[in-house]
Amino acid sequence: MNLRPITHADWPQILDIQLECYPQIEPESLEVLQSKWQASPDSCFVIELDNNIIGYCLAHPWLLDNPPSLEQQLSQIEQANTLYLHDIALSAKAQGKGAGKQALANLINFANSNHFANISLVAVQGAHHYWGKQGFITKAISKDLSAYPADARYMVYTL
Repeated sequence: MNLRPITHADWPQILDIQLECYPQIEPESLEVLQSKWQASPDSCFVIELDNNIIGYCLAHPWLLDNPPSLEQQLSQIEQANTLYLHDIALSAKAQGKGAGKQALANLINFANSNHFANISLVAVQGAHHYWGKQGFITKAISKDLSAYPADARYMVYTL
């Protein structure tokens, strides 16, 4: 398995994986997804197996306890204090191959190297169970998450 930076040619496969993984959510637009990549290309990557993209990760510096809304186009954030994990999405082809653990390990290394004290995310579609097993803790915040599915939970992993 290979983790590598996203290129412009990867976006059709990234959009396909987004559709596969999030049937309960209106897909985010290409422009919005690319804004996350453009805000922090070093923390965004695809996961390849046998030269096929089987997953992707979009993460970027952000503000703790204030996750971006879905479909929010980003720009670079001054004085960011968390690495916000927008998405690790894996196609069915990635199941059982350790891709999620490898992607998270890569993000933890990035966060440590860039002096972030934590990684934050909003878990949807029951993913809070998975993220809890990885060490993320659900945290109450004042920001309205109603744009997300009803089961959305803000979670933080402390490094």
